[in-house]
Amino acid sequence: MHAQISPSILSADFARLADECARVEGFADWLHVDVMDNHFPVDAHLMISDADRWAPAYAEAGCASVTFHVEAAADPRMLARNLRAAGARAGMALKPATQIDDFAELLPELDMVLIMTVEPGFGGQSFMADMLPKVRRTRELLRGRPDLDVWIQVDGGVAASTIEQCAEAGANVFVAGSAVYNAADPADACTRLRAQANTGMATWCA
Repeated sequence: MHAQISPSILSADFARLADECARVEGFADWLHVDVMDNHFPVDAHLMISDADRWAPAYAEAGCASVTFHVEAAADPRMLARNLRAAGARAGMALKPATQIDDFAELLPELDMVLIMTVEPGFGGQSFMADMLPKVRRTRELLRGRPDLDVWIQVDGGVAASTIEQCAEAGANVFVAGSAVYNAADPADACTRLRAQANTGMATWCA
């Protein structure tokens, strides 16, 4: 397992979006796209109400990974199955107040769990260190299920000063917006963040 860097284009210059994407080509693993309809608090991935109805369309449209908010899903198990059936990785996002243990039985249905490390709302917020125990607990649950290959993603305030903590706690996918696109050299920022993340992951990832 290796660290994956996913720059959030929420922090990019939308007037030069193609150029902004090109600046991290070859240095980032994914481009993180936030989709919101203002009916659900701003969050990573699909920040929409009625996720059961709308999320599969993103998979059908060609998204490789679709993450829904468990708080916005009526039947998260079936939604995850529908996403996989449509050819996408199925991700489940948790707001800070939502506990992973309440949804541990869903892990076999998922490809990724997203732990929000800020309150949903907007980019540039301060990292919530009190979410690290939730990351550790998620990794602990997965250690108990060696048959599963579920990524743990963190989103919110991920930067040079916080990414290693997240990695040590058990995360392996890191959404970084301001830390990448506010840097003088976004490609170099990706490289540096990846190195820090791999250092942190070395404490638990053989």
